[in-house]
Amino acid sequence: MKNLIFDMGNVLVEFVPERLVKRCGLCGEDEKLLLKEVFYSGNWKKHDLGELDEKQLYELTIPSLPEHLHQAAKEMIFHWSDPLIPIEGMAQLVKEMKEAGLNIYLLSNAGQDQPGYWHKIPGSECFDGTVVSALERCIKPDPKIYKILLNRYRLNPEECLFIDDMEENILTAEKLGMGVYLFDGNVERLRRFILEKTEGE
Repeated sequence: MKNLIFDMGNVLVEFVPERLVKRCGLCGEDEKLLLKEVFYSGNWKKHDLGELDEKQLYELTIPSLPEHLHQAAKEMIFHWSDPLIPIEGMAQLVKEMKEAGLNIYLLSNAGQDQPGYWHKIPGSECFDGTVVSALERCIKPDPKIYKILLNRYRLNPEECLFIDDMEENILTAEKLGMGVYLFDGNVERLRRFILEKTEGE
């Protein structure tokens, strides 16, 4: 194994819509409505596909919301990443693996704004390359986006370990011949798994 491929949301940094909405101080029906219309309406997926930028996403969302929720929707769409909350211990793991000689890559479903906050994520300086869904106009678990990563950086799938928190994304990587790891938030368990794989070789 020569290459580690990381997902971003809930692997490198926290992305939990319910917690993001809590930042706005909402509860009850307002909280449920904002979650539904911002994150779960289907438009967020279009945002990750690059079909909608933040401004377009906002303009499509506010007609479905009462006026008193417009500012909260704006905060969620334009500023969900402020602040970013790192997954504790993950940056150190990335740095350790980089120092051990492994190549580090990102394969993430994220919007067109991802390059603007990527540098704020601890450990991002260790990455050898990134592939972001909105910039490629395709999204995990579509095999196409995995192949973009493999081809762009000339990676042999059998030399890769793909780390993601979504089982459907893991299954596609596995079908393409990669080693896979379904991340559950336990960084130490992931560290042991990687060390077993590298030391085993």
